[in-house]
Amino acid sequence: MNLIQLTPFDLALTSSLIIALAVISHLIRLDIGKRLIIAALRTAVQLTLIGLVLKILFANVHLGWIVLMSLLMLAIAGREVLARLNRRFTGWWGYSIGTLSMSLSSFTVTMLALLVIIEPVPWYQPQYAIPLLGMMLGNTMTGVALSLDRLTQAAWDQRAAIEARLMLGDAAHQAIGDIRRSSISNGMIPTINSMAAAGIVSLPGMMTGQILSGTEPVEAVKYQILIMFLIAAGTGFGAICAVWLGSRRLFDDRDRLRLDRLQVSK
Repeated sequence: MNLIQLTPFDLALTSSLIIALAVISHLIRLDIGKRLIIAALRTAVQLTLIGLVLKILFANVHLGWIVLMSLLMLAIAGREVLARLNRRFTGWWGYSIGTLSMSLSSFTVTMLALLVIIEPVPWYQPQYAIPLLGMMLGNTMTGVALSLDRLTQAAWDQRAAIEARLMLGDAAHQAIGDIRRSSISNGMIPTINSMAAAGIVSLPGMMTGQILSGTEPVEAVKYQILIMFLIAAGTGFGAICAVWLGSRRLFDDRDRLRLDRLQVSK
């Protein structure tokens, strides 16, 4: 089965739906029209650029370029996590906690998939490495951001209860234990929901793309199951790491709650 080529007119036609939605949102005063248009423009420009970059990478396979691309993706993902927090940590901690958590989880799980499960030759084949890492970072980014946002906001809202437990003799990890658990759960909810609905309510994007490109449905299903399991593991490990690092930063060496290390995002 040959892939049906899309023309610029086809894309322009679909963009008219976004414009129509933005106009309607403006008419009913939803205040999302401008953000919707900007997001659509960013999507078109960013995906066009990454398509051109991948075309070059596929034609010139070199580990150095793959590493550079991976680090760039990680840096941008770290910035996106920071932008999604209502209350962020001050200084470099605000950026480094999310970025470090994503790097440990996403890179580890992606390397496991490339070296042990899929085993392309060479193992850094960009056809596999870049899409896998991109999906891992994209989903882990959401989980880490949700977890950190819940952690910092809950610590701020429940500061009186936390300090009361500290005065009663609880250690820092005990005083914030419930918030830790709820924060990690919050970060995992989107991934768990997507796994529960896969194949019944919706067809996941990777599987749909492979089927449209002519891949056998059964083979596409196997790859989608692999990806969803990897995403769940990466998101879970990333959320756990981020919450652990964040909760440690909320207390000093004497187990005192340090909310002065948080600032409201601008």
